[in-house]
Amino acid sequence: MLVTGATGYIGGRLVPRLLEAGHRVKVLVRSPEKIAGVPWFDDVEVVRSSLDDAAALEEALKGVEVLYYLVHSMAAGSGFEAKEKSMAELVANAAAAAGVQRIVYLGGLHPRNTRLSTHMRSREAVGEVFLSGPVDAIVFQAGVVIGSGSASFEMIRHLSETLPVMPAPSWVRNRIEAIAVRDVLHYLVGAAALTEPLNRSFDVGSRDVLSYAGMMKEYAAEAGLPLRLVLALPIPAPRLAGLWVALVTPIPLSMSVPLVQSLQHDAVSAEHDIDAYIPVPDGGLTGYRTAVALALGKERDAQVETTWANAGADADPLPSDPEWAGHKVYVDERTFSSDVDPGHVWTVIEGIGGRNGWYSLPLAWSVRGWLDKLSGGAGLLRGRRHPHRLVAGEVVDWWRVERIDRGRLLRLRAEMRAPGRAWLELSVEPDGTGSRYRQRAIFFPKGLSGRLYWLGVLPFHSLIFPAMSRNITAAARKIAAAELSGQEPGTESAAKEPDAKETQATP
Repeated sequence: MLVTGATGYIGGRLVPRLLEAGHRVKVLVRSPEKIAGVPWFDDVEVVRSSLDDAAALEEALKGVEVLYYLVHSMAAGSGFEAKEKSMAELVANAAAAAGVQRIVYLGGLHPRNTRLSTHMRSREAVGEVFLSGPVDAIVFQAGVVIGSGSASFEMIRHLSETLPVMPAPSWVRNRIEAIAVRDVLHYLVGAAALTEPLNRSFDVGSRDVLSYAGMMKEYAAEAGLPLRLVLALPIPAPRLAGLWVALVTPIPLSMSVPLVQSLQHDAVSAEHDIDAYIPVPDGGLTGYRTAVALALGKERDAQVETTWANAGADADPLPSDPEWAGHKVYVDERTFSSDVDPGHVWTVIEGIGGRNGWYSLPLAWSVRGWLDKLSGGAGLLRGRRHPHRLVAGEVVDWWRVERIDRGRLLRLRAEMRAPGRAWLELSVEPDGTGSRYRQRAIFFPKGLSGRLYWLGVLPFHSLIFPAMSRNITAAARKIAAAELSGQEPGTESAAKEPDAKETQATP
C-alpha cells in the first residue's frame, strides 16, 4: 500500500501501525529528508515525487492495492478549491491506471444540506471525487481529532489554560463529536483489511457529544485547572475568532481561521454504519475526557509521535558558503571555549527552545515572539515535540530543524515574519580537554527593508547572543556536575543557570 501525507500528523502515525499490522508500505513524499529521522524510515519504500506528477504517481502506484490519501492543504486564495479537486481527480485516474483496488480518504465530519466553509466544502468535494471515480473508495468523515500534538487539541488546550473567563462567539454552543487519534488510526488500518468491494463514506466519532465550550471545561477539569467560564455571545464572527485563536494559541492565522470556520455548525455522526465493517477497538471507543488524559500523558512522558507544526513544510537549502552566488549575507558569529565535555554541551544544544528556553533575556525573546504572532507569524508558542531529542524537519518555536548532525551541529531555519531569510547554527567540537562552542546567526536580507531590519536588530543581538553562548556552556557544566553527584543528567534542576536575568529552564 502507498501512503500520501506521510509527513503529516495522521500519516506519520499511520505508517508504523500499518507496518505493525504486517503490510508492505510505500510512502510518497516530495522531500524524503523530512522523514529521514523517523524510526520506520528503513522499513518502508520511499518514493520521491509529488501528487501533481501523473506519470510518476502512476509508476509509484504499480503493485499497490490500497492508496491512502491523507493530503489537505490549509492554504487559501483564489483557485484553492479547484486545485484540490483537480489533484484528487488526477490521483483517482492514476490509481485506476495502476490497478489500485481501494482509495482511503480522511475527510471532515459535517452536517448535510448546509452551506460549509471553503475548507470543509473542499474536503467534501475531494471525497466526492473519489466516491464517483473509477476506483472503490472509503471516505472517513471525522470531527475534531484529539491527540498529543494535534492542532485541535493544542487549540483547546491553550484556550483553556490561557483564559479563565472566555468571551466567545455563539458557535461554542454547537454540538461537537470529537474522536481520539488512536481511534482514527484504528479505522484507517482496518480499512486495509476489508476484502469485499465497498464504495461509500462513513461518519466516525467517539459517540461522546459535547459543546465546544463543554470540551474546554472538560479539558480544564482533566488538566487540574479551575472551572473555566465560557460566555457565548450572539456573534458568529469566525474571522475575528480565528484571529483571537492565532494570538493566544500556537496555531497560525492561516490555520486558525479554517479550524474556527469548521466549528460553525454541529459536527455529529449521522450514522454508525462503520460498526458492520470494522469493529470498535478492544475496550470500546475512546471518550473525550479519556482522549485528553492520554494526550496529556503522552506530552508529559515525551512520547509525542507527530505534531501539527512539524507537518508539511519544506526547507529552503542553506548554502554552505555564506557568500554563495553573490547573495548579500549578514552573519553574527560567536565562539566560546571551555573545559566542558562536548557531549554535555550538545545535550544543551539539542534541548534548546520550547520549555527549555533560549538561555538569554527571556523577555526579549517573548516580545519578539508576540510581535511575530501579531504579524501573522509562528511566534514562540509552538514549542517542540520532545524536550531533549530533535530530528530534521521538526519545529522548535519559530524555527524549523533544517539539519542536525547529532553531537556536532544543529541548524535552525527561521519561520518568523522578517524581510529576508534567517538561520541559527549551533555547533560544538572538541578543543583540547574541553570544547569549543560556535554560534552563527545568518540572514539573507530582501531589499532595503531587509538591510534596515538587520541594522535594527543588531543592538539586541549584542545583548542576546554573547549571553546565550555563555549560558549554554554554563548549563552544560551544570549537567556535568549533576552526573558527578549522581543526579539524573539532563534534568531541569541539574541545568539551571543561577542568573535568572539571562537564562531560562534548561534540559
